[in-house]
Order: sequence, then structure tokens, then C-alpha cells
Amino acid sequence: MSQTVFAGPFVGREEEVTRLSGVLARARDGEARAVLLAGDAGVGKTRVLDEVAARGARLGMTVLTGHCVDLGDVGLPYLPFTEILGALAADGRFAKVVAGHPVADRLLGAGTDPAGEDRGPGPRADGGDGRLTLFEGMAGLLADLSDVAPLLLVLEDLHWADQSSRDLLRFLLSRGLLQRPAGGSPARRLAVLASYRADDLHRRHPLRPLLAELVRLPAVDRLDLRPLPDADVTRLVRSLEDRPLPEATVRRIVERAEGNAFYAEELVAATDAEAGGVPSGLADVLLIRVEQLSETAQRVLRTAAVAGRRVEHDLLRDATDLPEAELEAVLREAVGRQLLVAGDGGTYAFRHALAREAVYADLLPGERSRLHGTFARLLAERGRRPETAAERAHHSRESHDTAEALAASLEAADHAQRLRAPAEELRHLEAALDLWAAVDPAARPSGEGCDRVTLILRASAAAAHAGEAHRAVSLTRAALAGIGQDADSELAARVRYTLAGTLMNVDNLTSAFSYSSEALALIPAEPPSPTWVWAAATHVLAARQVGDNATALSVARRALGMAERLNLADARADLLISLANMEGEGRRSPEARERLKEARELARGAGNAPVEMRALFSLAIGCYEAGELEECLPWLSEGLDRARRAGLLSSPYPLEMRYLHLVLLYTLGHWDECVRTAVSDLAVLPAAAGYRVGPALYVTLARGAAEEAVARARALTSGRFDWMATLVASIVLTDEAAGRGDAEEAVDRFRSFVEVLTDDAGTPPDVAVRLAGLALAGVADAAVAARAGGDDAAVRRWSQVAGELLETARKVALRGGSGAPQGPEGRAWLARAEAEAARAATGPDPVAWERAVTAFGFGDVYELARCRARFAEALLAAGRREEAAAEARAARETAVRLGAVPLRESVDALIRRGRLGDPPAAASGDRAVALTARERDVLRLLALGRSNRQIGEELFISGKTASVHVSNILGKLGAASRTEAVAIAYREGLLAVAGEEPRTG
Repeated sequence: MSQTVFAGPFVGREEEVTRLSGVLARARDGEARAVLLAGDAGVGKTRVLDEVAARGARLGMTVLTGHCVDLGDVGLPYLPFTEILGALAADGRFAKVVAGHPVADRLLGAGTDPAGEDRGPGPRADGGDGRLTLFEGMAGLLADLSDVAPLLLVLEDLHWADQSSRDLLRFLLSRGLLQRPAGGSPARRLAVLASYRADDLHRRHPLRPLLAELVRLPAVDRLDLRPLPDADVTRLVRSLEDRPLPEATVRRIVERAEGNAFYAEELVAATDAEAGGVPSGLADVLLIRVEQLSETAQRVLRTAAVAGRRVEHDLLRDATDLPEAELEAVLREAVGRQLLVAGDGGTYAFRHALAREAVYADLLPGERSRLHGTFARLLAERGRRPETAAERAHHSRESHDTAEALAASLEAADHAQRLRAPAEELRHLEAALDLWAAVDPAARPSGEGCDRVTLILRASAAAAHAGEAHRAVSLTRAALAGIGQDADSELAARVRYTLAGTLMNVDNLTSAFSYSSEALALIPAEPPSPTWVWAAATHVLAARQVGDNATALSVARRALGMAERLNLADARADLLISLANMEGEGRRSPEARERLKEARELARGAGNAPVEMRALFSLAIGCYEAGELEECLPWLSEGLDRARRAGLLSSPYPLEMRYLHLVLLYTLGHWDECVRTAVSDLAVLPAAAGYRVGPALYVTLARGAAEEAVARARALTSGRFDWMATLVASIVLTDEAAGRGDAEEAVDRFRSFVEVLTDDAGTPPDVAVRLAGLALAGVADAAVAARAGGDDAAVRRWSQVAGELLETARKVALRGGSGAPQGPEGRAWLARAEAEAARAATGPDPVAWERAVTAFGFGDVYELARCRARFAEALLAAGRREEAAAEARAARETAVRLGAVPLRESVDALIRRGRLGDPPAAASGDRAVALTARERDVLRLLALGRSNRQIGEELFISGKTASVHVSNILGKLGAASRTEAVAIAYREGLLAVAGEEPRTG
């Protein structure tokens, strides 16, 4: 991309440019990095990026720049990346690399996507399969480009980025593009610099959560571009004019500019305005500069403002209807006045977005509408290309051509769907629905799927795939309101059971049961019909959710017979799954698994991917509930692969499978992989909060970053009620309170969360057993402390509380949510709860803790270690020192391997207190390999005595992030304190002494 032309020399910003140049140097050496450049509008972000990009180009880096554009309430999916790919496609140097990646053709509009697979009787919508492929394709292309030459990727104006671009950026930065490849592959020579307007980010701006996530990544930093010092602004002002400006004028401009370089340039440019004086606001300054142009140039500028930030030369010529020579003359005038700049590909852009906004706002309403209509017509005359549909829709809507806006919005929705951009598809569909009533019925698009109810159901599906479950519900409610009293009974039933399904996805179970009951009542069971069977299948699910198992079983058995009579294989499969989950011991029994395998084959043969995935999820969770953790993984792998092929990765059962996969990684002790996978899922599923972060939050807490874990857990419960998010938060907050020694809060957490998670039938959640075990740890600690202090009243009180919590745990464990006793996991947590309750009542009981250790042997690595630590404590109290030492060593080894700092520190304290031996140190070679580059930076500052806040300031990270790195270092070095960590690091050669180089492994 060519550089922007600026009015004056580059002034100031030495520190910022030096830092960014350092990022480029590290990228050239194989350490991929990203920096988010924040600053107010006009503060100089683009100027800094251009300066750094020029330096990168001089260093031999390939510089690729993409711009985000404000298109109002519609988005143009992947626009900055499309711009980058367009530049690559036009550059013969990269033809071979680009040719090896079909993502280029796909985003540039040359590729086509297959139709989505059949989803059964409900509305069909394509999901995340193609989207994930697109994301991985873009990552592969950038990685291959960085192999050819060091790569600098510049993304400007992220505050205007469409959601798909934000999701793709999240994927690229979090999915390993910035990490050193495994297996000895060459390092990626890549730097990413992305800018955004900090003053545009209101509280609900969609970029805010993405920024919060990205800055936590080790290879991502944020650089705030502060206002320039007055001395630098003065230098800039004086350099902008050949003639000397009066001192008073310079001082006034510097004062008014407030460190904003763009403001200063605009104020200087307006000093010779015929109107005299300096305007009181920036918009006035901009408009005064515009008014200094000729009448024709002003007209061209107003026309360009309607087109957007950038406009093609040919499009602008046709819109203004000026002869080529005259247009070139007025464009030269506008460029000379620094209002427009010439870009690549025969385009012109406003030098700053504020200039375009000011010109656009100054248009008369009629003038604005007429010009929008001109652009809509010109774009249509160029051919109804799908990639221009969003622009045509925007211009048509602003010109009040509702019929054309409706048609273009539907085209844009189709294009977004092909690009697997569900958020943009939803926006365009909602725009179309808003326009529907304003368009004459004869002028509306016709054909299959072009009636209002069908479009609403399609929008509901898009909302679900975009992670907006509540929006999906409201849209389906709108479909119900739109079918009318005289609607076909089968359509009315279909809308109602679809609504019931969406309501179950947001845990509105009573309403879901009500609507599924209505759906079933709308159509007779005889003669048999597919609609009745599917309504019945949905009603079975809803009835089971509200605890009406008798109704669920009765309807399921009757509907299964009807499905067999009608030869509805996928409906049979769905009903077989429901029966396998309800009958006997449920899905963990061998008989149920055989039935589930039969259902899987029936659904596969019928081509119904959602039902097939439901069967696969039931097989996986059945193995997990039976304690067969390793057997669970193949079913999950098959289910997620099926979801990818069907394009349904964001649908409910794949979400459950993703969460279960994270739970397995956490439970089996693969914590680093658990965190990496959660970050990867976050790139694809930004809205599925509980599903994507749950087990990773357990890791965060267990590794000692309690403050971060608590903040993120509370954030999960800050919006609308989400059952999974609430469950995750309940585990984190209860465990943290108990670990902090606040027994009162731990018990309050237990009671409040059990209450809110209890279903409409009054059945407590299965997780109540785990929550009881966690809360009882705090209660037992309080009772032990009270006993040691001779406070008998407190001991009695805490013993009574422990009994109450244990009673709840026993009831839930012995008769879980499905009505059957819980499996190995539930029994293990009950054993722990009983051991903690005994500790509260009488003190550590070796027999009870041995039972807990044995129970967690089913595969929960961390909880086994925690129970072993308690077992060691009980053995020590019983005088069985050798056995206590063995259990403590085993617990410590697990804690060190996992990086579970609080547990390791607790065990170390027990070992020292009980004189059970010195804690073993980890091998030095392992330490060197385990420390990341960022952790080595933190370790160096630790050795200098820096606090977490000071470390954060020096490394441009938050104090919380610095604390997490410190905790990880302590865990990896097996150190109980910061001082001990530094001592170990010096001893093992991880820190340099005078005249030496540190060993890096």
C-alpha cells in the first residue's frame, strides 16, 4: 500500500516510534508481535503507523495495510482483509503464495460456497464451518507470506470494523499466529499494528470486549498515543507554513489544538480564511477550509462525502457528471488543500474521517438523499455484484428507495451467509425486515423463502449462529406474532415448537414447555404427520427440562411409534436419544449407549446433522458421567468434526461438546492445552461465554490469579441470565471464597447459586455436590481455626453449617437431575464433602480422606492432588509421618506440573510445618524450556525488585497480567516466594550475573 501524504514533517513521537521499531526488529528476528495503537481522533495514529511502516519497508518488510470503514448500521464483512488481499492479488511478487490459498478468491468474491446441509424441519442456516476454514486460510496465507519476507500487517480504524473482521483478528492473534511454531518450524517473521479511536469506544462499543481479551495475550501489547506536548505542537505549527505566523496566532493554535496534530494542522490551514479569525470548533475549521475551494470543488467534495471515506475515481466522475479534465482540476485543488489524498487503484480518500463527517453533516437533507440515490443507481448499473450489495443497500436506504434497499439488503444477507458472517447476515436481514412494511407488496422480492415469517425465522437462525440467543428468541416471537389467527395450523405449530427450542437455549424452560404444549395441541395426532412427530419430540425435551419426566416418557414412546409408521428416520433418532437419556440408568449405561449408536446411524442416514450431533454428544457425556474419560474423547472428536462439515459449530450441541472437551482437558491435567483451546474457541465463539471460558477460568484460579478469575467470573453473570455462565461463575466464586478463608461468603455463594440454578420443578443442579465440597473446605478451615482458638460456640456453629451443606450434597448425589444416582464424579465430590464435614466436626479424618483420594482416582488430576494434600494433613495429625510425606510429595509433584501455585505453597507449608522433608526442586533444564519470552522479561524485572505494578508499566501490560506471569514463574520454578524464585533463577542460570549471558534453553 502507498503511504498517505501529510502536510508537514513528522514531529515528536520519538518514544512511540522507537518502541514500534523495536517490535519490527523483533519480528524480523522471528518473534511475532502485535501492538494495538489507541488514541483520540486526529491525535496522529495514522501518521505514526505510516512512519513505522516506512521504516519497516526500508528494513525489507512487506507492508500490507487494511482500512476499516464506517458504513453506518450495516457492515461490509472482512473489509480491511479484503483490501489487503486485493493489494496482494495485484502484486505479481506474491502470485505464487496467493495462488496456494483459496481464501483470497473467496473473500474477493471469486469463490462460491456450497449450500448448507439439511437441518431437518426447522429453519436452515449455515454456521461456523466455512467461517473457521476462512479464518484458518487467512492465517495460513499470512504465515506463508512471512516465510517469503518479514511481514508488517497494518489495520487502521478498528473502531469501525465489522464483527466478522473483529472475529478474524481475534482468531489471528489468539490462534498461534504470534507464537513460535512447534516441531522446529521456522519462526514467523510477523508484526501486526492495529489502530483505533479511543474516544469512540463508548461503554457498549463492540470493540471493547475484544480489546480486553487481546491485551491479555502474551504477544499483544497496547500503546496509547497521548496528546503531543506543547513544544512539539509548536514545532509542527511553525513547520506547516512557509510564511511566519504571528506568535500570538501560534500560541492560540497550540492552545486550541490540545496536543492533537490534526487539529493543529486544520487550524493552521484555516488561518488565511477570508471569513477571518479562527473558528471555535473543529467542524467549523473543516468547513471553512471546504468553503475556500471553488464551487465545483465543493460539489465534488460533498459528493465524495456521501460515497464514504474512500471513493473510486470513475464512480466519483459518474456521480458528479463532470468532464474528466475538469474533475481532475478540482481534485487537484482538493488534494492541494489537504482535504483529499490520492490512493492506490484510482481512489481518493478524505485525509481524515472527521473531515468527511463534517462535510457530510453540512449537506442539506434533500441533497444528501439525492446523492445517495445517485450512488445506488451507479453501483447497480455496474452490475449487481454481491460484494457491493451492502453499499447499495446503504445508499438506497438513505435515498428512501425502500424497494431497492430491501432487495439489496437481501442480496447482502445472502453474500454474508456465503462468507459465513452471521452477524452481518443478521443485520442485513433485520434491515430488510424493517423495510418490509414500507415496500409495496408487488415490489417485494418473490420466490421461495421471501415471505416475512420465513425471513424472520432465517434471521432467528442467523442470530443463534452469531451467538445472540436472546435475539433469536425475540425474532421467533415476532414470527409467532406475524402468522395471524387464520394461519395454517402446521405453520403455527412449527413456529411454536421452534420458539420452544430457542427458549430452551436461553433456559426459559417454563415458557418453552408452554409453547411446545401449544404446538402439540394445534394438530391432531391422527392421522400421523411429520409436524406432529417433531412437535412431540420438542415437547419431550421441554417436559424433561421442567421435570415432568412422566409426560416426557409417555409422549416420547408414542411419538417413536408414529415416527416408525411414517419412516421418519431422523425423528426416530431424536426420540431414541431422549429415551436413552431418560430410561434406566440414563446415557451412561451400556444399554443406553447401544441405543444412542443406533440413533447416530439413523440420523446420519437421514442427513440430519443436528440430531446426529445430539447423539454424539450424548455418547460423549455418557462416557464422562461413567468416569470413562479417555473413551469420551473419540466421540467428541467425531461430533465436532461432523459439526464442522455441517457448518453448525455454533449450534447448541457442538457448544456443549466444546465445553466438555475443555472440561476433559482440565480434568485430565492438560491445563496449558485447555487454556489454548479456550482462546481458540473464543476466536470463533466470542459470544458463548460460559462454554468457551469455563474450565480455563478454573485453571486461572488454580494457578493463583484469583483477582482475574473473580473479575471474569462476575462478568459472566452481569448480563442476562445464562445457565452455563452462571454454573461456571458459581464454581469459581465459591472456590475462591473458600480458598481466601472467607467461609461466610463461600456458604452464601453455595446457597445463592444452588437456588438460582435449581430448575422450575425444584430439582437442584448436579453441580450442587461440587459446590458443597468447595464451600465445605472453607467451613472446615473456619471450624479448625475456631477449635484451635478455643471458641466452642463457633465450632458448633460451623459444624452445624457443615451438616446442612453435606445433607444437600447427599440428596443431590444420590438422586441427580436425571433421577438416577450420580456417577463417579458426583460420588467423588460427595466423598470430599463428607471428609470436609468430618474435618469441621471433629478434625482431620484419615479414613474419610483416603476414601476421597480413592474416589477421585477416576481421573480428576487436580482434585486428586487437593485431596492428597488433605490426606497428608490427616495422616500427619494421626502420627503416620512416612505416609503423610508420600502423599504430600505426590500432591506437590502434581501442583508443580500444573503450575497450581496456591496448592504448591499450601503443601510446602505443610511439609515445613510437619518437617516432612525439603520440597524437591524441578530440573533446571525443564525450567529454562518452560519459561516463555514474556516470563523471562518478568523474571528479569523481579530480580530488580520491581512490584507487579512496576513490571506492568515497564512491559506495557496490566498489573493483573504481570501478577499472572509472576504466579506462573513461581509454579514453574517450584518457588514459594518471589525472592526464592530469583534465587533459583540465578542458581540455575536463568538470570545473568555480571559478565554472563542467561541460559534460555
